[in-house]
Amino acid sequence: MRLNELIKILDLNFPPPNVVQDLSVANDFLLRGITSDSRQVSRDYIFVAVTGNKLDGSQFIDEAIKNGARVIISEDRRQKTEDRRDVTFINVKDSRLALAQLAARFYGYPSRKMKVVGITGTNGKTTVTYLIEHILKQAGYKTGLIGTINYRFDGNIIAAVNTTPGPEYLQSLLAQMYNKDIRYCVMEVSSHALSQARVAEIDFSAAIFTNLSQDHLDYHKDMEEYFQAKSLLFRNLNSTALAIINKDSPYAQRIINLTHSTVTTYSLKQSADIFASGIKLTPEGTSFTLVAAGKKLDIRTALIGRHNVYNILAAVGFALQEGISLEMIKKAIESFVFVPGRLEKIDLGQRFKVFVDYAHTEDALRNVILSLRELRPQRIIVVFGCGGERDKTKRPKMGYVASELAESVIITSDNPRSEDENDIAQDIRKGIKRNNYKIILDRREAINEALRMAEDNDIVLIAGKGHENYQIFKDKIIDFNDRKEVEKCLMSMIS
Repeated sequence: MRLNELIKILDLNFPPPNVVQDLSVANDFLLRGITSDSRQVSRDYIFVAVTGNKLDGSQFIDEAIKNGARVIISEDRRQKTEDRRDVTFINVKDSRLALAQLAARFYGYPSRKMKVVGITGTNGKTTVTYLIEHILKQAGYKTGLIGTINYRFDGNIIAAVNTTPGPEYLQSLLAQMYNKDIRYCVMEVSSHALSQARVAEIDFSAAIFTNLSQDHLDYHKDMEEYFQAKSLLFRNLNSTALAIINKDSPYAQRIINLTHSTVTTYSLKQSADIFASGIKLTPEGTSFTLVAAGKKLDIRTALIGRHNVYNILAAVGFALQEGISLEMIKKAIESFVFVPGRLEKIDLGQRFKVFVDYAHTEDALRNVILSLRELRPQRIIVVFGCGGERDKTKRPKMGYVASELAESVIITSDNPRSEDENDIAQDIRKGIKRNNYKIILDRREAINEALRMAEDNDIVLIAGKGHENYQIFKDKIIDFNDRKEVEKCLMSMIS
């Protein structure tokens, strides 16, 4: 695509003084790419200078030009162009939105040619995406997935950098999926992505709201701002799209009131389009009666916990709207095994049960422990920590939940980043009212201690990291995987 064709979509009625915006034919050329990362710039690229949380993209304009950028787009009115006659400078009011608009046009608006379903909420996004992907595949549809654990399609598995990638990479992924004849993409949509316009040019055919509880308040100043970010997904749906809403959430009615799309609700507690009753939890899985589309079906799933029944209902709501039969949906749900790091059971023949889970918020930790409590264990032993450089206000709340709902708690490290591990642990400890905890900062040692403490019919929950295979410290990132550490310790105990 040529430059003059691409930039037609931009609002150029924003001419700052002293900046040349010569968009004549002489400046036109065939573009090879768009990026907001100066390190990714190559010959004949557009570089969009975006202001991030820590860095200002304008600081990297010189590097971008050196690497081959011929167009610089930014919000900075002070750019000097006298000595850069071979580079076109374009100023815009919102560089994030401009990046999303340019990327969508450059890659041919792939989301308009396929069905993209976005899942947002504090908890449950990953499990719902996995469930929908599995149901669609069982029904015979080629499906792509973009989420926290990875991005995958057509046999390709790409490690995820962000839950929802930046717009240039996101549009590229969707274009690649479309070119592989994939017509469904299931996508986790984070509040960061919504507030930063990463998905501004995605044409969602459906959106799912799972729940909302405290998280990311290091980024959003309060819960209202957090909600407003999440609500953007539903505000921007068109009238032909579908909104699938967890009716049991206190925020459900606000979402329903603000969307222009068709709404489907699901619930465990009240009348809804999709409902579950007779829930029975066991260490081997969960059974319940699904009520939907005027029918009742008994469902058995390997997933454990009431929160996973919610996740299943969300997936059912989408599948039904796509015309997939209840019988096919039931078959898919019952053949679904697990999501990596989401209440993932580890069984090497030990006399107690061990689960690894990604729970890293107060609400997620509460839901997981309460789900495990319904399995009637003798004791629950919880190992968890809180991330550094993240919302500090949730630390004592998570300490309180773990201490009140479990018999024993081990506070440890979880991606401390630049913060002192002990300071984080002390923040967690402030919320604990009982004398049933200890602090072991070395996560490997903490896991080993919990497993050695466990006796017959106990449950050990290793929470916080789930699928992650690393620990982030101030000056290094080390390999670390909770599941592997558990297996290693159990093997040494058994042998």
